[in-house]
Amino acid sequence: MTLGLFESAGEQVAVDCRLPWVTRLIREVSPGAFSAASTLPVTCRIRVEAERDAFDLDGFEPLTRGAWRRDGTVVMENVCTSGFDLRYREEGHRPTFSFRWRPPLRDRLTAAALPSRFVLLARAALLQYPALWVAGIRGRAPLHAAVCSAGPAIPMLAGPGGVGKSTLLAAELAAGGRATSDNLCVSDGVSAWGLVEPLRVADGEGRRMPHGRGERPMTRWIPELAPDRLVVVRRGLDVSFSVRRSDPEEAARSLITGTYTAGELRRYWAVAATLTAATGVGPAHPPVEQVARRLASDLPCLEVVLACQPGARLADFLNPLEATA
Repeated sequence: MTLGLFESAGEQVAVDCRLPWVTRLIREVSPGAFSAASTLPVTCRIRVEAERDAFDLDGFEPLTRGAWRRDGTVVMENVCTSGFDLRYREEGHRPTFSFRWRPPLRDRLTAAALPSRFVLLARAALLQYPALWVAGIRGRAPLHAAVCSAGPAIPMLAGPGGVGKSTLLAAELAAGGRATSDNLCVSDGVSAWGLVEPLRVADGEGRRMPHGRGERPMTRWIPELAPDRLVVVRRGLDVSFSVRRSDPEEAARSLITGTYTAGELRRYWAVAATLTAATGVGPAHPPVEQVARRLASDLPCLEVVLACQPGARLADFLNPLEATA
């Protein structure tokens, strides 16, 4: 048995893991998870059990394909095609997610053939989606965005995957900045709380991931930041970057659409809807649009078009603009 604690999406998550190989996966995401102590109260529990039997469904009614419910408890089979069955219920007034490793043969073969894909699915099912859903109960919405410090600025970086946000983030961390996350955060429209995750960049020396990227630990991680501007990032064809003021409606639309097209969240919407349908807890749909529009209306909005080759820092984009604004 391995006990641990980490903070993610503004939740204090306690982990009870009985499978050593899953413990290793968690340590890759949060290296200090099984050594750090916290004085804050636990708000969410994750339990990875060693049992291989199916969860007891006696008295449960079918909810949808692969999901059953009974008195506030929900069981989901092979959640996110990760190979893990999930049982959710409140225990001691705390949301508790219990998992059992029971992969169908097809998914077991896929995990062996595509290990990086399996790792991403397992992390999402075991660590990210539970914290995201509990954060949703508190009124926070998931966003495909990162928040970091860049000199005196605290930008929220929005935009579709693959445009270079992680590269910008890595440069700010190397220069002494702080960041909430690489790709995913939750926000109430004022602050942003990051999900614990590794940084995935082209020169990452850790586990190899899709699109030619590798992982590295997220150094100088901070659980919460309040952004002071919304920065929409695009990749251009010129050899130099450009910066302009952005219409708040355009910035909100980019943040919203980038969230719904993000691969990291593709399976989340069905998981969240199933949990809410089974328990009656939380919003039927996370308030992504409302939160994005509040951020865009309350903060200065910028659009940064990156050069065709990386090299400049966020501070290079933001400080000259402020001098002429």
